[in-house]
Amino acid sequence: MADKDDDAYRVKRGLVETTEPDFERPLWRKPSFDGVVSLDDMDKALSEFLGTTRRKVGLNREQLAELLGISAQVYGRYERAESKLNVTRLVHLSEILGFAPIEMIYAAAPHLFGKTPKESENRIRLMRLMSRMRPEAVDSLLTLVGELSGDNEVSSGVS
Repeated sequence: MADKDDDAYRVKRGLVETTEPDFERPLWRKPSFDGVVSLDDMDKALSEFLGTTRRKVGLNREQLAELLGISAQVYGRYERAESKLNVTRLVHLSEILGFAPIEMIYAAAPHLFGKTPKESENRIRLMRLMSRMRPEAVDSLLTLVGELSGDNEVSSGVS
């Protein structure tokens, strides 16, 4: 991409230049509702989500680590934001702890779900509600939403 194309893309996506302590060069990020959230703060939000979710399901660190096939020390690094999660570990954690991966992403980056905190909160609430719906209700809702949006692929079930 040429520089002019880079600028147009950045503007279109609402990206701003920022810096991070672990990066030598500037990088581009989408600001949250109160400015750019550091990657470290996002790691801390992911860690907090993990600890809270683990406690909600009634497991201690040792029990969860055993289910994950790792040591309690390794798992503890995730909850202390000392180790970064990869996507496969996120999927595995969601299988064991019973959350949708999107919920963990929302915990770290709610600004990706809407233009305002309220819009973002409403969207994640809607996703949670949909995940508990009967399959027939999901089909009906998908048809309705497709018709309301004018998206023929959605309303006809084509993907």
